[in-house]
Amino acid sequence: MQSVGTNNFMEVVGVASERNSLSGSLPPKPKFEPLKAHEISGGQVQFRKVSVPPHRYTPLKKAWMEIYTPIYEQMKIDIRMNLKSRKVELKTRADTPDVSNLQKCADFVHAFMLGFDIIDAIALLRMDELYVESFEIKDVKTLRGEHLSRAIGRLSGKGGKTKFAIENATKTRIVIADTKIHILGSFANTKIARDSLCSLILGSPAGKVYSKLRAISARLAERF
Repeated sequence: MQSVGTNNFMEVVGVASERNSLSGSLPPKPKFEPLKAHEISGGQVQFRKVSVPPHRYTPLKKAWMEIYTPIYEQMKIDIRMNLKSRKVELKTRADTPDVSNLQKCADFVHAFMLGFDIIDAIALLRMDELYVESFEIKDVKTLRGEHLSRAIGRLSGKGGKTKFAIENATKTRIVIADTKIHILGSFANTKIARDSLCSLILGSPAGKVYSKLRAISARLAERF
């Protein structure tokens, strides 16, 4: 009986020593470099095209270098103007650090085409939580003739006073292009600005909208 027990013990010791020798001879863990933008998409170059409306063609010519420099040098995205199709074309490069940069650049160029200043639109490249929301006056209320003109007048106010007040209170940027309205800002701030603009379209006097904005901006100041 003793001989059987000693044999078993020797077998266990032999297996343990075998495992130790195996673990000692294991190769080191592989170290993988992070994939680059063009490697994530399987080596394919990704494209975006942004149409240039006729009335933004001249401003684009004047501000081309201000648009080109941050996109090409900082975001590492290739950009060119296709004169035949009248579109701004963007594509990823081998040294593009992140795939999302392409969409950010497309949003930046699109915001400029909608009428936002470059100083405001460039924030889309710097911050992730910003986006552009667009709607028309007819989406809120069907207005025609003088009623529509008065609604547009209420939105901007005398010398743009109402528009600036909404922008400053909600930390957004607003473009009123005829019956279309574009708002650039974060989700929560865009909602507040949109609600204020909708109230003005529906006929609320500017004073009432100002008082609501004061209450909301005070609430936001307390929260942050």
